[in-house]
Amino acid sequence: MEDQNPSISTSKLLLWFFSISACVKLLLIPSYHSTDFEVHRHWLALTRSLPLSNWYSDETSPWTLDYPPFFAYFERSLSLLAHLVDPRIVDIYNGLEYKANSVIYFQRISVILSDLFLVYGVYRLTRNLEVKRRDLMWVLIVWSPGLVIVDHIHFQYNGFLLGWLLLSISCLQEGKDLMGGFLFAVLLCFKHLFAVAAPVYFVYLLRHYCWKGLVRGFGRLSLLGAVVVAVFAAAYGPFIYRGQIQQVIHRMFPFGRGLCHAYWAPNFWVFYIILDKVLTFFLRRLGFSIQIPAASFTGGLVGDSSPFAVLPRVTPATTFIMVLLALSPCLIKAWRNPRPGLIARWISYAYTCGFLFGWHVHEKAALHFVIPLAIVAVQSLEDAKHYFMLSIVSCYSLFPLLYEAQEYPIKVLLLVLHSILMWLGFSALFNEESATTAANKKKGTQFKTKGSSEKGGFALGWVGKSYLFGLLIVEIWGQFLHPYFLGDKLPFVPLMLISIYCGLGIMYSWIWQLSRILEST
Repeated sequence: MEDQNPSISTSKLLLWFFSISACVKLLLIPSYHSTDFEVHRHWLALTRSLPLSNWYSDETSPWTLDYPPFFAYFERSLSLLAHLVDPRIVDIYNGLEYKANSVIYFQRISVILSDLFLVYGVYRLTRNLEVKRRDLMWVLIVWSPGLVIVDHIHFQYNGFLLGWLLLSISCLQEGKDLMGGFLFAVLLCFKHLFAVAAPVYFVYLLRHYCWKGLVRGFGRLSLLGAVVVAVFAAAYGPFIYRGQIQQVIHRMFPFGRGLCHAYWAPNFWVFYIILDKVLTFFLRRLGFSIQIPAASFTGGLVGDSSPFAVLPRVTPATTFIMVLLALSPCLIKAWRNPRPGLIARWISYAYTCGFLFGWHVHEKAALHFVIPLAIVAVQSLEDAKHYFMLSIVSCYSLFPLLYEAQEYPIKVLLLVLHSILMWLGFSALFNEESATTAANKKKGTQFKTKGSSEKGGFALGWVGKSYLFGLLIVEIWGQFLHPYFLGDKLPFVPLMLISIYCGLGIMYSWIWQLSRILEST
């Protein structure tokens, strides 16, 4: 007997996926957590103990509030529950680094439960997909090892935020442009770093939703503008009313932190830094008097690490222009042919551009393009091969976040298991489609399944295999050979090698995504 309501069974099965991942995350509660754990605990205390007018001016902790107001309201809502669990969690005068079991369990579980928003976003995206593609997308997103490493060990709320993004994408794919724009505006008021995709949203919505003739188009543009203004008014209105908007903006955009983070994200600026150091070395050898700046890129500090010895200094404006230039081909495509089916690809590409060329990029920002690219990965064989490599590279680039010995087997196991699941899932999907295509061709049927290949199913070429094998060599050197041969000398080298090698992979991904966008019709 067939299920009378397949959407109910689909949601139940997805909840099973979530429950399995939640069990794993519960086991990880005692694991290492970064300073971000204390950052969010302080934000709980700040939003609970102080009036709203002091949220963006408080300096009782070095971890000042630097997220947009909706995230502050989110922390405020969590603080109401935290106060019931342990009042000391939300006592701003309790002192820093409060590490009682109550706060550890509360904050860990709050991240796990907030992932239900991610699950709902995945459900909206996959409810109309065929079973194999649906299940595979669940594996790629709900069981993402990168999300586990960043959110549930290192500690953040990316799953919750990415849930808003996936909901917005699902609405755009369904033709609900106004709701998609509304959800994206809400997301920006939770975390402003998602604004890298704003040009794509603007061009797509202007062309697809508003470009409907003079009168009708003006009405739609006015309605869309009113929705966005209403969202931002709800978020920032109380601070504008109190004359504090400049303080809020100053906290949200601390450009004094420098071009690169303490651990270099694997992006374009890694190669710029290396080129500057190589040129400095050779020019000094040739007798040129070159003064090396005091601020070092290898010092491991989050400071104004932007000076260069030879190459021109990079400013925030420079990175902004480079991101826009990298985005421009995508924006042109979105304007000429605003297809809902391509919106996930365009948004993922936008976040890739922001990651590669942006200012003070964190390695964790790779999640912004890896997660939405899972939507694209199940669409064709070539996209699947690209995603398989990119997912492994981006996850491996997060390894330095977990530097304690006890987490080493955990992060390795997470990556290996997910790689196996991806391989099995992509093989099951595309090898069967390839076999179907071959059988139909043999029968003379003029039929070809989307994503299939006449040359065979899911398999990597020798270049992809060689590159992934190189990751193993980089890891063996950094984890075992470097300590054995060099001891404590040149401690930055293993991290530098990870950044450079993963940067090559992500640069390739950016070029590959751009070529796919240019080829699309």
